Order: sequence, then structure tokens, then C-alpha cells
Amino acid sequence: MKKYFFLFLICATSLAFSQNQDSLMLRKLYDYHLTQSKTYSNLEGLCIKIGARLSGSPQAEQAVQWAKKVMYAAGADTVFLQPCKVPHWVRGEKEKCIVSSSQTHLNCLALGGSVGTGEKGIKANVVEVKNFDELETLGEKNIKGKIVFYNVFFDQSKILPMDAYREVGKFRFRGASYAAKYGAVACVVRSLSSVADDEPHTGSMFYDTTISAKKIPAFALSYKAADKLHAELQKDKNTQLYVESYCQTLPPVQSFNVIGQINGSEKTNTFIVAGGHLDSWDVGQGAHDDGAGVVQCIELLSAFKKTGIKPKHNIRVVAFMNEENGTFGGEAYAKFANEKNEKHISALETDAGGYTPRSFDVDTINGLYNLVVKWKNLFSPYLIERINKGGHGSDIHALGKSGVPCIGFSPDNQRYFDIHHSNADTFDKVNKRELELCGAAISSIIYLIDKYYE
Repeated sequence: MKKYFFLFLICATSLAFSQNQDSLMLRKLYDYHLTQSKTYSNLEGLCIKIGARLSGSPQAEQAVQWAKKVMYAAGADTVFLQPCKVPHWVRGEKEKCIVSSSQTHLNCLALGGSVGTGEKGIKANVVEVKNFDELETLGEKNIKGKIVFYNVFFDQSKILPMDAYREVGKFRFRGASYAAKYGAVACVVRSLSSVADDEPHTGSMFYDTTISAKKIPAFALSYKAADKLHAELQKDKNTQLYVESYCQTLPPVQSFNVIGQINGSEKTNTFIVAGGHLDSWDVGQGAHDDGAGVVQCIELLSAFKKTGIKPKHNIRVVAFMNEENGTFGGEAYAKFANEKNEKHISALETDAGGYTPRSFDVDTINGLYNLVVKWKNLFSPYLIERINKGGHGSDIHALGKSGVPCIGFSPDNQRYFDIHHSNADTFDKVNKRELELCGAAISSIIYLIDKYYE
């Protein structure tokens, strides 16, 4: 009996010692991020010197060179560019949305990937709908030759705005195809945001040829602009809208993911990935989406070097290209890893801004969730409230499909959709402390995964 007691005592003491060592290392990492990191100044350089950087644009290519330089400065053992072909959509001249009767100008942005109207524009009566069922009920006889207005709202009862965003995203993404199915000549959608301001929010849309072969121009209206259009239709159901845009899709171009690596001391063909996407929409500066994610991950290279962490596995930071309108960067990286027969044991994505860290969403496959959830007490002093089941991320989706356990890093997103995909997503909206706390959380979980996960 005494033998078992002493074995238990040894195990318990060993576990307590290990947890204490981990607690001290996390404190060391947080101290580094909060007092020495260049996360905030790096983001300033990306946002102010380069700014918006849609895939295929000259600014996106400038961002590739910027990321390579910053990764080396952060202490990467090696940095390389991994090729990927990306779409090349351009907005062209400023869009117009004008209520014909009152000549009221409505703030709008063409949706990413939309065809343009050309200089002649389109003028037509407007039909307002709140969902696809209503569109189908109205049918071709009531929609043909008109502009469909998707007057859709975030469900304000949702605690997480991301859940509300996912519900209404289908109207932006496939709304044009469903409207075209019934003969519409264009469509406009209330911006996917819950804040009642006058900033239109763009975002990716897709022409689904299984729904309609016809491609019609698609626009996002600001929240206030949508309210104005709704009010006009309440007064006169025959209200007409004039829309004009000059966007077009050019041939795909060559671009790159930027990959910075710290070499592992033991597992030379095994990799742990953390990344965000380098591209942004062509409005604003792409500060929260996803400049914040990129600089948070780059800083872990410096954090490991400066705190003396020598990882067992290769640690990779990936600045993915083309998340916003294609995810070809994420697919190219997964293909590259497969062709090289690289073993990836975990992949983390951060693409929800630089706000206060709140949770990790972790895959249950290969036992990763069961391991990470044991670290909840280690993270609780640092505002991480939840370890949830269910890893995710657009850029690591292809890795996940190949069996790599994925982690989604989740800052507080209550304010994220106030500025998402709009001219308001600028560097001045980022809080330095919150950004640094996010970087520290990412460095910490990568440190623990490297130490304990095989």
C-alpha cells in the first residue's frame, strides 16, 4: 500500500512541477509580448505604408515582400515564398446608387467578384425581400427587369455576432444568382453589420451557374442607405434605383504565401503552423481583417527566440494569400505540404481581429482537444475563458480535410463587424494592449503544443 502511495505522490509532484514550469513560461511569454513585442509597430507599417491589399493587386505583392522582411527580422531561421495563383478583381471607378425620384445618393460598394454595369448604368424598379423564400414566392412575373433589394438583418439575439453573420452571409454570397434566376437586372444587399452607420461593407460574392447562368451586378448598401431605400419603398412601391459600377475580373496572377520557420531540434519533418491572411479587401487598411492576425503570428517567432524556447518541432508562421476571395493560398499550402510528405500535427488560424482574446476552438481529432482543455487553468489568468470543441479557419480548411487537427483563435468579436470589409477597418481602430494579448495567447498555445503534443 505504501508503495502505491509513494508512486501516486511522485506522479502528483511531477505533474505539479510541470504545471508550475508551464505557468512560469506563459508568464515569461506574456511579459515579452506586453513589454517588448513589435506587433503594433509591424501592423502600423503594413497598414499605413501599404494599406489595402486585395489579391492580385500591386499592394498585395508589396505585402509579400514586407512579410518576408519582417519574418526575418523577427528571428525566423528561414523564410520562403510558396507560389499560388490568385484571382484579380478590380473595383474601378467609384460606384453609384441613386434613388431616381429624390436623387438621393446611397452609400454603396460593389461586392467583390461582381460584374460591372459600365458607364450606362442600370435604372429599374426595386423589389424588396427578406429571404430567398420570399424571392421564390414573388417569382419571375414580379421580379423580371427589376433590382432585388435584400433587406436582411443580423439577429440581435445572438450573443456572438459571428453567428449572426454566418446566417445572413448567403444573401451576399449567392444573392445575385438567385435574383438573376427570376430575371432581376441587379441586386443590392444591406451590409452585413449590426451597426447603424453609413459605411457600406463589401465582401466576396459568387456566381453560381447551377442557379443561373446570367451574371448581374451586385452591391452592398450601408446600414443607413438600406434604411433610406426601405423608407422610399414604403412611400412608393414603384421606387426606381440607378446603379453604376466599373468593376471587372482580370486574368489570374501569380502570388505567394509567405512562410517563416523556426527549425525544430528533434522532429525535423514535423510541423506546427500558426497563420493569418495577408490579403485584405481593397477598402480600408485591412487592420483587423487580417493584418492583426498576421502580425500576431509573426511575433511568435521573435517571442520564441527572445525567451530562449527551442522547439522540438518545426514552427511555421504562414501569411496566407487570397483568403478574402478564393482561399487559393490555403489550398496551395496544403498541396505543397502533401507533396513534400510533411507531417503537420496542428494548425492554428487567427482571422477575427485584434480584440481581447477569449477562446480557442479546437478539433477533437487525434486527441488535440482533450489535451488543450487541460490547459484551461493556465490560460484563465490571461482572459482566455473557453476551450471549445470544433477547430476551424478558411486558410487551414484544406489542411483540416487532410487530417490535420485545427485550432481557431477567437478574440472578442462584439465590435468586429462594425468595421468588417469596410473603409473603417483602419489601424487607428486597433488597441495596442489587446493586440499584444492576442499575440501572447498564440505564442503560449504553440509553445504548449510543441512541448506536449506528438
